[in-house]
Amino acid sequence: MTAETGRWIRNFVDGRFVDPDDGDGDGRAGHRGFDATDPATGLVHARVHEADEALVDRAVTAARRALREGWADTAVRERTELLRRAADRIEERFDEFVAAEIADTGKPVTQARELDVARAVANFRAFADVVAAAGQESFLTDLAGGRRALNYAVRKPLGVVAVVVPWNLPLLLLTWKVAPALACGNAVVVKPSEETPGTAALLAEVLAEVGLPAGVYNVVHGFGGGSAGGYLTAHPGIDGVTFTGSSATGAQVMRTVAPRVRPVSFELGGKNAAVVFDDVDVDEAVTGLSRSVFANTGQVCLCTERVYVQRSVFDDIAGGLVERAGRLRLGDPLSEETTTGPLISHAHRDKVLGYFDLAEQAGATVLTGGQVPRLGADLDGGSWIEPTLWTGLTNADRVVREEIFGPVAALIPFDTEEEAIGLANDTDYGLAASVWTNDLRRGHRVAQAMNVGMAWVNTWFLRDLRSPFGGVGLSGLGREGGESSLHFYTEPTNVCVQL
Repeated sequence: MTAETGRWIRNFVDGRFVDPDDGDGDGRAGHRGFDATDPATGLVHARVHEADEALVDRAVTAARRALREGWADTAVRERTELLRRAADRIEERFDEFVAAEIADTGKPVTQARELDVARAVANFRAFADVVAAAGQESFLTDLAGGRRALNYAVRKPLGVVAVVVPWNLPLLLLTWKVAPALACGNAVVVKPSEETPGTAALLAEVLAEVGLPAGVYNVVHGFGGGSAGGYLTAHPGIDGVTFTGSSATGAQVMRTVAPRVRPVSFELGGKNAAVVFDDVDVDEAVTGLSRSVFANTGQVCLCTERVYVQRSVFDDIAGGLVERAGRLRLGDPLSEETTTGPLISHAHRDKVLGYFDLAEQAGATVLTGGQVPRLGADLDGGSWIEPTLWTGLTNADRVVREEIFGPVAALIPFDTEEEAIGLANDTDYGLAASVWTNDLRRGHRVAQAMNVGMAWVNTWFLRDLRSPFGGVGLSGLGREGGESSLHFYTEPTNVCVQL
């Protein structure tokens, strides 16, 4: 059983891959499809079977049947052992996952190996550990006459969860959601991004191989409204939605599920700030900031697009970042020397280039980048862009207020701590921030003053998977990670017994 047949990447429903020639459950042939394009070259590398409404309904129906037939009642030990077997199997097929991730995203092989696939393994193991160790609250209540009552909570699976995954870290974020959902006894219907369908289908093979019952994990490919994503989130058989993506799409999903009052967990956009004080180790800060601005070609929700630097070290930080940008190597994703991949698509590059125009109109100075690079005949058809840094912008400019999602940042000076906090918090988003200082008290103080879900001090993207992950404002709703994930993927029933 494989995800691809010829050039087709197929849907996975009720424990089997659905051939493009199969009927979709309504008597019609299932030939609808779209191209999967390699962002590094612009060439089509597969054809993807687009699920229609009937096939989405089959997936949700299969998930509900799996719950009824016993998956929701399986012992925690059985579910956690299955998650650990899945982690082991991903490791055994590690190179296949790396290849699928590169084909879909164009990211360098070193990143696909060291971050994306390695973190997928860690996600399954971490949530197996979290669920195995989870306890339940209980309270003894004193009553009149010396009697007591015992209150305790029993957590039950949420049900059938729609898992809608973005294109920037497709395998990492897929397993970040699927692992706790399965560990808690839910069934899932996954809608991967139309840009990155490969690893969700490959994970279906792995989960089938390790013995996950049919219907517990399903994958439907397609787009948003009027396609698989819209059909899935609007389906009455869905009990909750977890979504990572843009704030605008998150708002649309919320409107869709509102009439049925379904719970949602959203990790949405960000316009993340870094605050750099003049007591910092400049080289350490430049090293950290170069990662936070340019990692994954800036296509990480946690990436820094606003860098506020205390005036006395502004030139040192700016010069250091320009130098680090010059070290980046754009090129063949399979080369060990490549550090930076393309943007996900030409359409997304056009969006980013639009912000280059806005920066020019606002009077920005380009310190480095600002162009489309020429990398040779094999790669010039890809969606490449130069890492770019600007000065001369303010918080009033659209480039500083709107999420760009590319390898870009605006560098802006400040004079006082109070000014820096005000500038960093002057945004509709609130996902993450980083503070760079050698003053430990200041680091604690400023990090706690950030209106964000996550704040780092003298580091970036350092994660403990037991800690809560999420944002405020336009950056999301709810938290995932550790016990926060368990709270979303389960519903508590309180039992009160008079003793």
